Amino acid sequence: MFLIGAFIVFFAFFTNVALGAFADAAVLGDVGEMVVLSCASVLFVVAILRKEADRSKSGDSK
Repeated sequence: MFLIGAFIVFFAFFTNVALGAFADAAVLGDVGEMVVLSCASVLFVVAILRKEADRSKSGDSK
């Protein structure tokens, strides 16, 4: 769930950057882009840490 959220938020960031680069119609400013990218990064890290915790609970630690 967190991984899907990270992809959705990153897609919003990517869309905003693409709109700003090609159509000169960016919705978010610099601070907004930073917040969106930070949220995507945090969601991604949470997803990876949860997967790691689930993996270590099942005993598949390699």
